[in-house]
Amino acid sequence: MSNKIEFQSVNSQLVFDEGVFPLVVTPPQANITLEQSKQWIRDNLHTLELELARAGAILFRGFPMDSAETFDEFSAAFDYPSFTYKESLSNAVRINFTERVFTANEAPKDVEIYLHHEMAQTPVSPDKLFFFCKSAAEQGGATPICRSDKLYQALKDRDSELALEFFDKGLKYTTHMPFEDNHASGQGRSWKGTLSVETQAEAEKKLAQLGYSWEWMSDKSLKAITPVLPAVRTLENGTDVFYNQLVAAYLGWKGVKEEPSKAITFGDDSHISVEALDLVVSLSREFTFDLQWQDGDMALIDNKMTMHGRRPFAGERKRQVLVALAA
Repeated sequence: MSNKIEFQSVNSQLVFDEGVFPLVVTPPQANITLEQSKQWIRDNLHTLELELARAGAILFRGFPMDSAETFDEFSAAFDYPSFTYKESLSNAVRINFTERVFTANEAPKDVEIYLHHEMAQTPVSPDKLFFFCKSAAEQGGATPICRSDKLYQALKDRDSELALEFFDKGLKYTTHMPFEDNHASGQGRSWKGTLSVETQAEAEKKLAQLGYSWEWMSDKSLKAITPVLPAVRTLENGTDVFYNQLVAAYLGWKGVKEEPSKAITFGDDSHISVEALDLVVSLSREFTFDLQWQDGDMALIDNKMTMHGRRPFAGERKRQVLVALAA
């Protein structure tokens, strides 16, 4: 079997100085088996990692994946340490299929999930994301992906003082965790599930260890405020990336568009102006590609470089996109 990496073009690919976004990789031969695909990944892993570090996202199209189990095997061939949903601080409601594989989000189909770095609103976040399309939506349902390094450079060019403020101050997030899972919300995971605890005392101990402050509400829900988290991260190659959940919180969290400081502030508790938030949202659109899924597609996302989201969708056919996270 050939070890050559075959690249393919797709409509509306973004073009940057260093290449296209995202990269699209197809099998090296027709009728490739799952075992051959796994061996091909192992043989080409170093090159694929170099390409991912350059591009920020790779779409694998045409490989033999049709279930959670085959996706699990294919993604496991990269041999990255697993970052499980159960152990994460994700506030999205998800359903596990295997120990590594779970649904991307159980929010209703008409709810848009806006651009974000996975779990950037928590002290612990995954390094890489695998997305697998088991079943594409009839209408809509694309996964927008955005290059955060390009976004931050554009922000520096447009408003260098604001960019520096994000870099220096960082961010704090205020999240509300319900007593029970709320499947109607993109952030509806209960505090018991989010924190992997059973009692309020266990929750408080976990929050204290992580540096949070908190308040228990009358309906048994939990209001939690993060320690100062980065708004910008510097990668090993010296590139700065806009690593946060600012766009998702501003546009998608309940009530935040009307009063942003309810959920997001600078790390020193000062307010972020609506004009600043609107600027970030506007700039993000310039570096966003809508990944239009086909059944069997798998995307490998560098969570340090690339934000993602979910467009609303419609139709009788169930859209099912599964995910596995890597530490």
